Parts: sequence; structure tokens; C-alpha cells
Amino acid sequence: MFSQERNFTDWQLTGFGDAPAFLFETIGSTHKLMKSMAASGEIAPGTLFVADSQSDGHGRHERTWDSPAGKNLYFNILIPLEGIPANHCAQITQIAALTFAETFNSIQESATIVDCAQSTIESSAQSANRDCASDPKITVKWPNDILYGKSKFCGILAEIVYVRPQQSGQQLAPQQRMPRPALSMGVGINVNSDPADYAHLNRAVTTLKAIFGHAINREKLLRALIGNLERAIGQFRAFGIRPWVEAWKRMDQFIGARGTIIVNNHCTDQNRDSGEGSIKKSGRIIDMNDDGSLLFECDDGTVETVISADLEI
Repeated sequence: MFSQERNFTDWQLTGFGDAPAFLFETIGSTHKLMKSMAASGEIAPGTLFVADSQSDGHGRHERTWDSPAGKNLYFNILIPLEGIPANHCAQITQIAALTFAETFNSIQESATIVDCAQSTIESSAQSANRDCASDPKITVKWPNDILYGKSKFCGILAEIVYVRPQQSGQQLAPQQRMPRPALSMGVGINVNSDPADYAHLNRAVTTLKAIFGHAINREKLLRALIGNLERAIGQFRAFGIRPWVEAWKRMDQFIGARGTIIVNNHCTDQNRDSGEGSIKKSGRIIDMNDDGSLLFECDDGTVETVISADLEI
């Protein structure tokens, strides 16, 4: 995972079920292009788009996602929704966040073992001053943020799109010509950039290189993330979200803490501090329900089940 990576244009990748992967050295937004090409029938579910840089990257509510070239991962995967009830589609981003966080933690553990072993070789006295097992863990924050401490380094954005069937030599029946829903999931991960690169955003941001102490091979990382996510979606189809909720609770560090729920949030980087266009409710995070929703106690004593919102800690 920490080996030197090859040129971006030489990466060998596939989407779900060996669907094709498309590499873009530079692009406006993988998310916008995937939505357009799915609607026109140019790509099929399972397709993966990967960019080396983006000029118009964004996260939830159009917040800026800086996308410098040659450092990070910016990709979209068109997730097929067969076998997944329509009211469960929003849970897929929670599954993705947990799957990615578990992948990152596994890499962090490997890096820590190597570093601690090296420290022991170089200086037993020096290694005694560091408890390698006490390093902070990568965690998840409802609904789909991945954090190191309180610093974000991975963003997930998803939207239902309607995929027009691709043309074939056979005549399709009318029902086969109808566009079918799929989930376009866009992911941005700060991999080999530096936290100082994001100081202008005025919010807590970190990178995997800063967390692990090593540069990461982005191609190998993306292969692991896509493979793990495809397996996770298969398990989700079979068992629903409940097993994932239990895993989430074991990783979550915010249940029981105070927080602020932001409902109908239309804030951007420009107006997020003013709260314009949003309803904010402060209180305490009680629990995560079996369906992935949040149980939240407001300061006025009311208890709400929150299905869709932003959560500030």
C-alpha cells in the first residue's frame, strides 16, 4: 500500500462486476459527468470514473472540495440498485462510510506496526516513549463523514440517477427500454496532500499521508476500496443495514456527545457560518437506530428521529 505508484494513465481498475473504469487526467466533476452519461445510456451500472484532478469538485450542499492534481482520489461509482428497496437507498452512503473507515483503519494498523518495529530497532529508549497502540483511530460520524479526531479527510456525495438502457442489436421490449434507477456515489479522499493545503477552507481537514506518516499508492488504495465496497453492498442486499449499525456503534465516538443537527441545510462555504437557509437544533446524540437514523434529544427536551440532516460536533 505504501509502494511507489505508477503514472495515473497506467492505472488498471474496474468497477463493480468487472464493469469498465474511465480515467480522466482532469475533469470538471466526475459526479456531473456520470449523471449525464447514465441518463443518455452511454454507461451501465457498475461503471467507475476516476479523476486525477477536478476543477469543479464539490461536496454536500455544493461545498467546495479542493481537488489538486496527482495527490488525492476523486471517483464516482454507479451502484446498481436491484434488490434494494427505494427507501433504503440512503443507507448505502452509511455502508460506504463504514466500509471505507474500516479499510483505512486496517492500513493505519499496518503502518503503526511497521513504524513501531522500526522505532524499536533504531532506539529502544525512544520507542518506550511512544505507546503505539494509543494512536487515535479513524472513526465515522453520522450520517457518512469519516474523521480522524475531528478532522475530515473523506467526503461522500450520492444521488439517484436514471440509467437509460444501452443500445444493442436486439429489439427491446417496452419495459426494458425504461430508464432504471442507480446510485451515483461520488467520493473525495485527501490522500497524499498536506493539511496545510486546506488552511483557506477554515475547517478541520487532514490527509491520509498525515495520519499514516507515509505516502500511499492511490491505485492500490482505490482497488481495495472498490472491492470492499462491492462486497459490502452485496451483504447489505442480503442482510439489510442492522449488522452495519452494530459495527457503526463500535466505531462511533460521538454517541452521548453534544451536537447540532442542521436540517434543510442549504449552506455553502460562503454562508455556512451565518446559517442562512438552515434550521439548527442543539442537543445530545442519544443513539443510532436500527434503520440507520439518528436519535437526538433537543435542548428543549424533545426527542427526534433524524433521517436526513448534517451533524456538527
